[in-house]
Amino acid sequence: MLRLTSITKTYPTPQGPLKVLDEVDLTLAAGESLALMGESGSGKSTLLHLAAGLDLPDDGSVHLGAQRLSALSETKRAALRRDQLGLVFQQFHLVPSLSVRDNLTLQARLAGREDDAWTEHLLTRLGLAEFAARYPEQLSGGQQQRLAIGRALAPKPRLLLADEPTGNLDEAAADQVLDLLQTLIDESGCALLMVTHSARVAAPMQRHLMLQRGRLMDMPQ
Repeated sequence: MLRLTSITKTYPTPQGPLKVLDEVDLTLAAGESLALMGESGSGKSTLLHLAAGLDLPDDGSVHLGAQRLSALSETKRAALRRDQLGLVFQQFHLVPSLSVRDNLTLQARLAGREDDAWTEHLLTRLGLAEFAARYPEQLSGGQQQRLAIGRALAPKPRLLLADEPTGNLDEAAADQVLDLLQTLIDESGCALLMVTHSARVAAPMQRHLMLQRGRLMDMPQ
């Protein structure tokens, strides 16, 4: 469902070109979960942005299903993200003027797939049913991140891309968010590609890859 083939990405720096990704290959099957690990600055977020079509590789190809992202216009890539992807970042990116319920349903509404029964199920699973009429600033950090995860899963995407989703949380809140994320992924049936620097966060994922010096390597289970 996701295939990256011979991906190369280089950025200019004052010291000269920096090759962040070097002939990277990655595949992710439908319903599979994969943790992408590596040190800060190793290119993990760059790879995630390429998978989402937020950026394009210098060389190589990114396919989501049968669609080659570089063959699509920026408008069509945005439509593909809206219709098929869920995105969760370290920053919550909630809309402060919308209630918890409206934040939760925003992405599904934009995709034309709002489902009242699934919304109620998510609110309950997220532990936010009693806060549905509140606003993001009235929630704790852990609650806001749970809401961000729920928003991404509300349209029932084919693939969820998560970039350090617990990076702003303390360990207890992070564990709660990770347990919830895994449960909702199992219930929705979507695939998950998670970027993290933490072995503890990566542990529940089915597969583990390490990005080092621009190359991917398998990690022992």
